[in-house]
Amino acid sequence: MTRTHTDPAGVICAQANRMSVEEIARRLDIGRLAVYAMLEQGILPGIRLGRRWIITRHAYEEWERTCGTRGGPGLQPQTEVTVVN
Repeated sequence: MTRTHTDPAGVICAQANRMSVEEIARRLDIGRLAVYAMLEQGILPGIRLGRRWIITRHAYEEWERTCGTRGGPGLQPQTEVTVVN
């Protein structure tokens, strides 16, 4: 059984925990092809499954909240250095 919900724009979405390319395009105010390009380049979080892209709502909203920056050991802020003479 597939769960569905209606998003704020009135579009019925399958799987409340997943987002469609169209939904992401609307939220970013860009075209669908631009969303596919961002997925292909790894800019947007998603997993390719055959010809389909799976984008979880949690991963997208985390990406949106952090402005697309990735956390992790290599991207921690630099500590301030004080030079003493």
